[in-house]
Amino acid sequence: MSHGGVGQVVLDEAIADACLAVWEFDGARAWLEEARRHPMEPLAAEVWVTDPAFEHVLLVKHRVRGWVPPGGKAEPGEAPRAAAARELLEETGLRSELLPEPAAVAVRSYRADWSPTLGLSYAAVAGRDVPLAGERNQPAAWFPLDTGWDSVFPEDRERIRAHARRLAAGRAVGSR
Repeated sequence: MSHGGVGQVVLDEAIADACLAVWEFDGARAWLEEARRHPMEPLAAEVWVTDPAFEHVLLVKHRVRGWVPPGGKAEPGEAPRAAAARELLEETGLRSELLPEPAAVAVRSYRADWSPTLGLSYAAVAGRDVPLAGERNQPAAWFPLDTGWDSVFPEDRERIRAHARRLAAGRAVGSR
């Protein structure tokens, strides 16, 4: 069965990561189960990058969406995890290993005239001292997690904060 711009292998990887995601929003797993029966729009992938102290998040200034995690759509034949790593590098200049467990799966429309898209959020931890080299007219910057930032997706703030708290708690347990 053809899934539009999403091939079967990529769809299988997206489903596997959606099942492994720590957080689920917007009924994303049920949406994916229904959507896989029809031609699908491209998948979206992003990276929630926090510093090792889990006090800051790395965001990119999008011309329309405001400050958002680095990310974008997966290219045809590209798995969401690979798309997330590519977008992170393109938008921030940061080459960072993504954590094994996907952070979240969600469904959202990235523009008013676009149909809903499945988005997978991955996580990475990187030092704030690493130089950033974003795309032209789309700067990247670190934001304290305990402050707000201007975004068309305000729900992302608490989602990213909750995930950072979870990662911090896991590191604290692992260091005992």
